[in-house]
Amino acid sequence: MLIHEFVSGNKPVMVLIHGVLTPWQVWMPQIEFYKNRYNVYAVSLNAHTEEKRSEFISVCAEAKDIIRRLKERGIQVVDVLCGISLGGKIAHEIWKNGKIEVLNLVLDGAPLVKCPKFAVRIMISNYKSIIHRSKRREAKVIENYKRYFLPEKYLESYLKIADRMSDASIENMVNSVFAGGELRTSANKSRILFIHGTKANEVLSKKSARLMKKYYPETRIVCFNGCAHCYTMIYQPEQWIECVEKFLQE
Repeated sequence: MLIHEFVSGNKPVMVLIHGVLTPWQVWMPQIEFYKNRYNVYAVSLNAHTEEKRSEFISVCAEAKDIIRRLKERGIQVVDVLCGISLGGKIAHEIWKNGKIEVLNLVLDGAPLVKCPKFAVRIMISNYKSIIHRSKRREAKVIENYKRYFLPEKYLESYLKIADRMSDASIENMVNSVFAGGELRTSANKSRILFIHGTKANEVLSKKSARLMKKYYPETRIVCFNGCAHCYTMIYQPEQWIECVEKFLQE
C-alpha cells in the first residue's frame, strides 16, 4: 500500500480510496479541486501499486493499514473520507472501526451487502480473465477498458497494476468485498452521503444505500439515474464534485 500526499499547511484532512482494478489517479479531478482546502491523501491499495507488486488480503486488513498509516502521520480526525466501490467498502470499515474520527463519510457504489456464492465465483472468473488478457495486451480488452471502465488517460497506470496483480489478490478482493458484514453503531457520529447509479450491478449499491438509511436514518442518498457503477465519479467528475460539495456545504 502507498499513500500519495497533497499536503501543505494546517488544513482539514480528506482521504480518497479507489475501487477494484482502478489506479489512484482516478481521483485527480477531485484532488485538483480540493487540495487548496484540504490536505488530501489518496490511497493506492495493495495489489494496485504501480511501483512494486503487493498482495491484497482483505477489506479489514486494508482498513487497519490505512488507519495505522494515518495515525503515523499524526492524523486523528478525517474531515472527509471518500471511497468508491471496493474503496467504499474499506472506507465504511474504517468508519465502523471508530479508531479515527470521521466527520463526513462519502460512499459511492459501496457493496455492503452479501452476494450469492455463485455470483462471486462468476465475478472472480471475469476479473481474472480481464487481468490475464490485459497482461497479454489483447486489443479487445484494452478497447473495452477505455469504453466502459476508465478513460484512456488512465490506461498506462491500469496496465502497470494489471501486470503486477495476482490471482490470489483477485480472489481475496472479491470474496472479502461480497462477504457482507454487520452494520452496527459506530463511535463516529458522522454525516453520511451514499451515491449510487441504476444500471447493471448497481442493484447491490442500491440495497447497500437502503441498508445504511435503515441503520443510520440521517444518511443522505443520491441516485444518478441511468448511470453504471461509479460512472459519474469517473467519467463526469465535475458533476460528482458538485454533488459532494452540496453535501459538504450544507
